[in-house]
Amino acid sequence: MAMSSGKDDGDPMVDLNMTPLIDVLLVLIIMFIITIPVQTHAVKVDLPVQNNNPHPPVDPVKNVLDIAANGTVSWNGVPVNDPTLASYLNQSAQLQPEPELHFQPDASARYEVVDKTLAIVKRSNITKLGFIGNEQYYNRF
Repeated sequence: MAMSSGKDDGDPMVDLNMTPLIDVLLVLIIMFIITIPVQTHAVKVDLPVQNNNPHPPVDPVKNVLDIAANGTVSWNGVPVNDPTLASYLNQSAQLQPEPELHFQPDASARYEVVDKTLAIVKRSNITKLGFIGNEQYYNRF
């Protein structure tokens, strides 16, 4: 009971064994996937640091920046576009004392719109920024 690997019994086998090559390639792919860093995206907003100094009296003018579920950005209830929002924020940053900015996005608003709006706020150098309505996200996570 002899087995033949070629056409004749004395011919060498010329087929390349692909199994070790595939094993090495799979190990290299797994190593490559493990070493790739996780991609994250974040907009850095400098929030005020708590200090024990007495705070100046709070200005009665508070600006509300609202983002609706459909992506409409509103400044004190009036829909605005990005350049108008930037001009309002620059005017607000130049007032003394600077009015508070209440940022209130809807829970179902797209992250892209919220991220773009926060980037505009960051570029305008607003220092008094507050996030309003965070309790709506309590049950989401």
